[in-house]
Amino acid sequence: MISKRIWGELIKDFQERRLPDPVERELRFPLETPLNRAVVFSGPRRSGKTYLMYIGIKELLARGEDRNQILYVNFENIRLAGATAQDLNDLLEVFFEIYPANRTKKVWFFLDEVQVVPEWERFVRTLVDMENMNVFVTGSSSKLMSKEIATSMRGRSLTYDVYPFSFAEVLRADGIEQGEYLSSAQKAKIVHKLEDYVKYGGYPETVIYREEWERILREILDVTIFRDIVERYDIKNIKVLKIFLNAIFNSKEFSIHKFFNFLKSQGTKVSKNTLYNYFEYFADSFIVFPLRRFSYSYKDVESSIPKIYLVDNGLLSLQGIRDKGRLIENIVFVELKRKGTRDLFYYKSTSEREVDFVIRDGKTVKQLIQVCYDIDNFSTKERETRALLNGSKELNCDDLLIITWDYEAEEDVSGKMIKYVPLWKWLIE
Repeated sequence: MISKRIWGELIKDFQERRLPDPVERELRFPLETPLNRAVVFSGPRRSGKTYLMYIGIKELLARGEDRNQILYVNFENIRLAGATAQDLNDLLEVFFEIYPANRTKKVWFFLDEVQVVPEWERFVRTLVDMENMNVFVTGSSSKLMSKEIATSMRGRSLTYDVYPFSFAEVLRADGIEQGEYLSSAQKAKIVHKLEDYVKYGGYPETVIYREEWERILREILDVTIFRDIVERYDIKNIKVLKIFLNAIFNSKEFSIHKFFNFLKSQGTKVSKNTLYNYFEYFADSFIVFPLRRFSYSYKDVESSIPKIYLVDNGLLSLQGIRDKGRLIENIVFVELKRKGTRDLFYYKSTSEREVDFVIRDGKTVKQLIQVCYDIDNFSTKERETRALLNGSKELNCDDLLIITWDYEAEEDVSGKMIKYVPLWKWLIE
């Protein structure tokens, strides 16, 4: 049980605490809504969800809100170990005892990692039902996966996915100027930074402290595996889980059926259903993203062999992957997810030529995207454009884009306009 004295200390500590100076993020979220819903930040561990809360608090203070009307609580604080639902009610009671005038004023509650408290959902739903109460929630732990926080709210939440830093955010963190008009020196700085981003990724801690990027990412991965997956699902065969994850990380496409047969040939006993479960666990942890093959048939989509992308390029580099084509393709995928692209697929035409990304809007294919590191080679350019043209014809789509490393143009190819955009420019537009 948490005493009221401790709650009082935590509330007063926040009022006196100097907030850190976070890097401005591109994600925008409402500080007030006309709905009785909590704002939920969902995403992988260490992606910056807590700092988004700090950004929100600073915006409130900058516009003149009284700090006494704002409360931030990190429920992983050691002083809150063993907190119960009743303790949460005590928190609310103490807050209004200290600031009684807040009962009739607008109030903002930022609850970080609140899911560690049993029956937290009832408390949060109680808060959002209160007049003038604005509630913000984060979570990622072995008790509740980040994306399940919103599900637990039963339709009483607005969810915002949080990813590691985008390239534009990395430039902002380093004070590198962005804009429509750049000098040669400014452009060179951006391209140099892109080379760094392609290799090391954008986890906030690795951006701030590049020298220890490998150590930081290994720790994030270990915590994700052992706390979010092994402990949560009580997995006994950790060796197979690690082999499975390593296989996923090193595969552009991943067939569970083929991997099952591989393990069987090695004398390793594990059921195919277990492997399917492992795959879902990694996807739920926001580490691995499967991309299905486009089809107008839902059954064909779900039965297709998925291409594999990771939430951050640093995790690919951690596996020793140096293929520039795969690295920049992974960046494009994550950026599309970050921008809120939901109906995203890859496509293989009847001639088996592959289009990297298909963006669908309802039943209409909106855009086809190819990613190619080196477009200068004639045969490479021919292969990539031919795949787009085949896809354009079969999917009835004329918005054709090829993202390159440094080539920029707009060309008429067989009566279709294809736009070529350098990766750095596409990322910061």
